[in-house]
Amino acid sequence: MTYVIALIGDRDDAVTAHRAIPRALELAAAASGIQLVAKWLPTDSIRTDGDLAGYDGYWCVPASPYRSMDGALRAIGYARVQRRPFLGTCGGFQHAVVEYARSVLGWSDADHAETAPGAARAVIVPLACSLVEVAEPVILRPQTRIADAYGVARIEEGYHCRFGLGATFREAAFADGSLRVGAEDDHGDVRAIELRDHPFFVATLFQPERAALRGEVPALVRAFVGEVVRRAEVLDNTVAAVT
Repeated sequence: MTYVIALIGDRDDAVTAHRAIPRALELAAAASGIQLVAKWLPTDSIRTDGDLAGYDGYWCVPASPYRSMDGALRAIGYARVQRRPFLGTCGGFQHAVVEYARSVLGWSDADHAETAPGAARAVIVPLACSLVEVAEPVILRPQTRIADAYGVARIEEGYHCRFGLGATFREAAFADGSLRVGAEDDHGDVRAIELRDHPFFVATLFQPERAALRGEVPALVRAFVGEVVRRAEVLDNTVAAVT
């Protein structure tokens, strides 16, 4: 069986993460002994849920603003509601926050300060200290999917990012525990989020895919691929039982 991952984003090989992501999936697939294909799904090609059908997992990739913010948000919402394996990195993290704020919290005016600098309710705001081409320590919260993926409490990851989580969102979004913090930096700023009751919905402000350019299998990507395989096997077994 060949598994197919949708890369939600507008491909640009000048972007380091866009070169790293296919390699990261290739390495994770080889380590797992499976066949996997990554297909780019440009944001402006996503207009209906039908455009998102037929994929085994979804990765919303860095390099925003996207050509279509609506397309990116539709893909994220589809993975969330349909309980499909989802990974968001950098811009994917930021837009996962916007999608959650609009669709789950009901904040229809939630927005991203990069594309709407005058927004009354910006849930993604400029970072006090830009994280462009730097590596920083990340502290993983115990008993989270991201901590399970890495198997350690502290890591160091690379960034190419100028925007992060707004205080208004942080104060409201984690109250009921459905959305939880997966990782923070040394100052307590959120660096990863995940949905508690979703099989695999993880988003990071850092870019774990960059490890692939050093020939390393990124731990979080391997966990994402593992969930893609697990879900497909469950579906196959369900179909076999019915027939």
